[in-house]
Amino acid sequence: MEIIAVNDITPASSAPPSRGATPEATVAAFVSRAEVDPAVVGLVLSGSQAHDGMTTGHSDYDVHVITQDQGHSAVRELDGFRSEHLDIVVMPLADFLIRGLPGDPQGWQRYAYVHARVLLDRLDGTIAEILDRKRRLGLEEAWNAANGYLDAYVNQTFRSLKSHRDGRAAMSHLDAAESVPFALEVLFALHQRVRPYNKYLRWELERYPLSGPQWEVDHLLNTLLRIIADGDPDTQRSLFTDIEEAARQAGHDQLLDSWGSDLNLLRRQT
Repeated sequence: MEIIAVNDITPASSAPPSRGATPEATVAAFVSRAEVDPAVVGLVLSGSQAHDGMTTGHSDYDVHVITQDQGHSAVRELDGFRSEHLDIVVMPLADFLIRGLPGDPQGWQRYAYVHARVLLDRLDGTIAEILDRKRRLGLEEAWNAANGYLDAYVNQTFRSLKSHRDGRAAMSHLDAAESVPFALEVLFALHQRVRPYNKYLRWELERYPLSGPQWEVDHLLNTLLRIIADGDPDTQRSLFTDIEEAARQAGHDQLLDSWGSDLNLLRRQT
């Protein structure tokens, strides 16, 4: 939905954003306010409003405000503001530059920027360029992420199937459920993609499919849900076999081979 700007209170004020009759009116008023604040260098829209078809009657607007690194702005006092219409995150440009990237303690926020939209860029495209850097993993970054998460995924799956072999069904199930996040991290990293939040997983897979019929959206989701539901060993082995093949094609043989004969327990039984 198009946001039409309306007049708001004095930009220097740190008062909460004015509440409009609709979420669109509220965010439009805030955007107008930010646009005349010289300390604000960028505005970014994230969340469900940046994912076509994902909004509901409960959806608000998630707006990230980027400010100059130096100087004071009253808008910084609005960091963490939340209402039924509008959630605000405020950060200086230096923090926005690294937010979600490797080494950032808040790296888990990376996906918030994958489909985010620029509402304001006072830096001649710099905000958009920084945002684009967050949308996909670089080649080296993707390889390192896939390799690290692959080791964790193999470890978790091995623990699960070993417990199942030894008659510890409940413990096997717990380990199987814990393997799913690692599996998703591996799959998306192998495609130089950022793993989506679970809320957007189907949305992401339907609009931007992973390559290969084994990752078809319904098949993959049913596989993951079955593993979470009961840790079925055959389902775990089927998923591992497909992931192993994809990982070897991407050059992760050394990591996989380091597990030696233990991988035999994880592979699809013939």
